Amino acid sequence: QVQLVESGGGLVQPGGSLRLSCSASGIIFSSYALRWFRQAPGKQREWVASFSSGGTPNYADSVKGRFTISRDNDKITVYLQMNSLKPEDTAVYYCNALLATRQYWGQGTQVTVSS
Repeated sequence: QVQLVESGGGLVQPGGSLRLSCSASGIIFSSYALRWFRQAPGKQREWVASFSSGGTPNYADSVKGRFTISRDNDKITVYLQMNSLKPEDTAVYYCNALLATRQYWGQGTQVTVSS
């Protein structure tokens, strides 16, 4: 059974930082592209960042320069380091694993940026 489990969300003040983690099981982790999405209240889920199985990371323009995606294939974990957080970053953050037509989602972790 495939499982993706996110952690690391919480409440942070504007300008602060958080690091999200997503641990995987049940897949050949190194073969999958790993992605982070987010969904704010009343909005559609949007792509945030991705890291292919062997390529370079990519970011949405809204987070470029502030967020960093990384993966540790030995720990079977993907991370999202979020710096200089803004209130508009408030959302539920989901990790996603993609290989061809197969994709899996985590349950999400809430990030709230507020003073």
